[in-house]
Amino acid sequence: MGREMTAPLVVFFVLAALAVIGAVSLILQKHPIHSALSLIVVMVALAGLYLLLGAEFVAAVQIIVYGGAIMVLFVFVIMLLNAGVEEHTNLSKMAGAPGLLLVVALAGFVAATIAKSAESVHAAPQTGELASTLEISNMIFKDFVYPFELTSFLILVAVLGATVLAQREKS
Repeated sequence: MGREMTAPLVVFFVLAALAVIGAVSLILQKHPIHSALSLIVVMVALAGLYLLLGAEFVAAVQIIVYGGAIMVLFVFVIMLLNAGVEEHTNLSKMAGAPGLLLVVALAGFVAATIAKSAESVHAAPQTGELASTLEISNMIFKDFVYPFELTSFLILVAVLGATVLAQREKS
């Protein structure tokens, strides 16, 4: 029985390829800012994959928290440290053949685990009930509004403290 390529399947493969390409680019980039931008590509691709799973809230949090706040923090730290282009060094002994063997062993282990768990995924009954984005937002902005606002205040204080420390270093 042949499977046809549906639109969600095509979008999945495009987003998955984008995430993998961004991750490889993250590792191979020489400049830290380019690595941070590659990480943003990975975060956005993951948010798209979450949307395909029907997890709109997790996708929004992925974009806002990781793609926005955390990456701004990374870029801020990179700029604060004045990190330049990575220096070229000789490969270590573990980066050669032993490293390649470890990668092959890890890939084999992951493939075996996925193959073994594929049968149990289809047999497992669906018992959990998913909360909608509206229910989660009501919980955050009604029931847990004070811890939510306290967290944003603590992040604001941390950003102001980092700015003061950065200005003190320049003086």
